[in-house]
Amino acid sequence: MRITLFGERQRQGSHGFSWPWPYNSRCSPHGEQKRDATTARGNASGARVTDTPLPRQVTIVEVGPRDGLQNEAAFVPTLEKIAFVNGLANAGHTVIEVSAFVSPQWVPQMADAAQVFAGITRRPGVRYTALVPNLHGLSRAREARVDEVAVFPAASETFSKRNINQTIDEAIANAKRVCDEARSAGLRVRAYLSTSFGCPFEGAVAPARVAEMTARLIDLGAYEVALSDTIGVAHPRQVSDVLCKVTRLVPASNLALHFHDTRGTALVNVYAGLEAGVATFDASAGGLGGCPYAPGATGNLATEDLVYLLDGLGITTGTRLEAIAQASRAIEPHVGHALPSRVFRALQTTWGRE
Repeated sequence: MRITLFGERQRQGSHGFSWPWPYNSRCSPHGEQKRDATTARGNASGARVTDTPLPRQVTIVEVGPRDGLQNEAAFVPTLEKIAFVNGLANAGHTVIEVSAFVSPQWVPQMADAAQVFAGITRRPGVRYTALVPNLHGLSRAREARVDEVAVFPAASETFSKRNINQTIDEAIANAKRVCDEARSAGLRVRAYLSTSFGCPFEGAVAPARVAEMTARLIDLGAYEVALSDTIGVAHPRQVSDVLCKVTRLVPASNLALHFHDTRGTALVNVYAGLEAGVATFDASAGGLGGCPYAPGATGNLATEDLVYLLDGLGITTGTRLEAIAQASRAIEPHVGHALPSRVFRALQTTWGRE
């Protein structure tokens, strides 16, 4: 039996975001809110009691080498990127997003994508993936022998235009072209759905729109959609509500969650996702990364913090916390600042006593 610590009251979101949707602790298989004496009993503190088991195993998609590094101002040498990927693979990761085949003019950090792929030591059982914006990027990714690719449309119109200079419909059409070509080449396609929990220009994004776009991406050929909190505004009540809407159309097994820890809510958002049956989460070693639209953002959910939580819950990830932290330790001097992961920083104090 578990205690859900998120109450029912509707609250005003911070930074001008108003979340008008009531928190749904439980959804039926068809997405309807489910409240009965067994699954949603109250207690004296106002917390909710549920009997739904959490997933026994979680897949972590390690995005540090791509989403983590791409926003770092200091260019990280290619050999260090290669060592970083190899260190993360040695730590037990089974999915690593290595780089992005995008224009070096817009993302200079990813200019050496082909060289990084050529230099890594590929371990059996590990999928080495890359982000691609279009068919040209897909062609480059195929030449580099990637295992799968990812596309990245957005749930808000303004962000889509600002981020990739395409409307939502244009981005979906482009993603379909990539999916069709990739599948003909035997490559699977993953999709990120940016701004699933809030847009820096439009504010709140309706869960119904997120659900509809997620279904469109699955229909056009993506095997999984990572609902992405691009600017780090999500909170657990909202995560539950969005997933309640999305799982009416798409099974939780086809979903992943990608959180930023801008407001310190990434781990509680993960827990809300676990309660909804999601078993795939993106994370970035050391908490590398951030969003240019959220000044002061502390970056992606740190892999070390996520693994510490999941280990404590008895959920298997196949990864080794100390080894992930060692990979972060090796890359830290090359980014020019301390990494924000709380668990990584705690382990640093232990290393200092050795």
